[in-house]
Amino acid sequence: MVKVTILCGNPKPRSRTLGVAEDVVSQLLQSGTHRTTIVDLAEHVDRIFEWPSDTMDELQKTVAGSDLLVVASPTYKATYTGLLKAFLDRFGSAGLSGTLAIPVMTGGDLRHAIGPDAYLRPLLVELGASVPTGSLYFVMSDIDVRAERIQEWIDRNADAIRGRSELRDAMAQNKS
Repeated sequence: MVKVTILCGNPKPRSRTLGVAEDVVSQLLQSGTHRTTIVDLAEHVDRIFEWPSDTMDELQKTVAGSDLLVVASPTYKATYTGLLKAFLDRFGSAGLSGTLAIPVMTGGDLRHAIGPDAYLRPLLVELGASVPTGSLYFVMSDIDVRAERIQEWIDRNADAIRGRSELRDAMAQNKS
C-alpha cells in the first residue's frame, strides 16, 4: 500500500487548492492501492509556530514518511504561502529524503505559472525530496475542466513517476 500525503498550505480550510491536490491523487493512482492522509495546514494555524509541539511533530512524521507527497499552495505574491513555508521550515535539510514530491500551485492566471518550478520545487529539493516531474500550476478559472488539465499533466509526467517502483503498480492503468 502506497503512503500518500497531501500537504496543503492554503490558509482557508478545505480549499479549492486542496481539492485540486486530491484530484491529482485520485487521477494518478488506482483506487485501493494507496492510503491518503491529508494535512490541511489551515487546521493547524494556531500551532504552526509552537515549539515544541507534539501535533506538529506528528504531522512532520506523517509528511516525511510518505512514499508520495503532493504539496499544494495557492499563489501568494508570486510564490507559495507563508503558512506552507513555516511548516516546511520545521524540517532539517534532509527531512524529506526518500519522499517523491509533486509541487502543485493554484492561481488566478498564467502570469505566475513559473511559481511552482521556480520557488516550491527548489524548497522541496533542499529538504531532500525527489521531484522527478514538472510542477503542476492550475489556473482556477479552469476549475470546470480540472480533470482534463490534471490528465494533461499526468500524461506529460507519468514516466517519471513510474520510475519509482513503489508507485508503478499503483498508477491508474488507463493513464499514459
